[in-house]
Amino acid sequence: MPKLRVHNFAVSVDGYAAGPHQSIDNPLGENGTRLHEWVFETRTGREMIGAEGGDEGLDDRFVAAGFERIGATIMGRNMFGPVRGPWGDTDWSGWWGDNPPFHHPVFVLTHHPRPSLAMKGGTTFHFVDDPIEAVLGQAFDAARGQDVRLGGGVATVQQYLRAGLVDDLHLAIVPVLLGRGERLFEHLDGGPSGYERVELVSSPLVAHVRFAPA
Repeated sequence: MPKLRVHNFAVSVDGYAAGPHQSIDNPLGENGTRLHEWVFETRTGREMIGAEGGDEGLDDRFVAAGFERIGATIMGRNMFGPVRGPWGDTDWSGWWGDNPPFHHPVFVLTHHPRPSLAMKGGTTFHFVDDPIEAVLGQAFDAARGQDVRLGGGVATVQQYLRAGLVDDLHLAIVPVLLGRGERLFEHLDGGPSGYERVELVSSPLVAHVRFAPA
């Protein structure tokens, strides 16, 4: 049965998944890029940016797993871009250039729907203002039997955790302290209930922890 999966969701030791003051220059907030430096030490991460080389060990296997058997993605508007409120005449098409790395349908949660945006490589962004359960149904239909990946940001993952809809939650705990920003486990009444740890492994750069419904 297809699953809703969260992959390589990086958090600091003090629980932050993004730094403060997110902007075009700092899409992950101040010091937020420190949470993802480990990704680009891997072979898969380097391939994503058109570079060669990279480690092929534990971290690479987790990064690569985030693309396996994924037929659609759900993300929040903040992950798609920095534009707030009505879109107006903006031509913003995401952080990823003309050929985003998804290569499948992507559903962007927003209170301001706009026409779908088809990009090179098979990625089409759909901008939807529906309940999260309905969006998940649309994503499963679009995935055609494959799994759906749940991207960021923090608020989007929190919504699906509160609803108990996440089937596989992979956190990458990075040994840095951000001190402020957006915490993943805020606004969850003490944390997501009904989940248990199913895997815990570590490389020199990051600890990987996976949770699944108990």
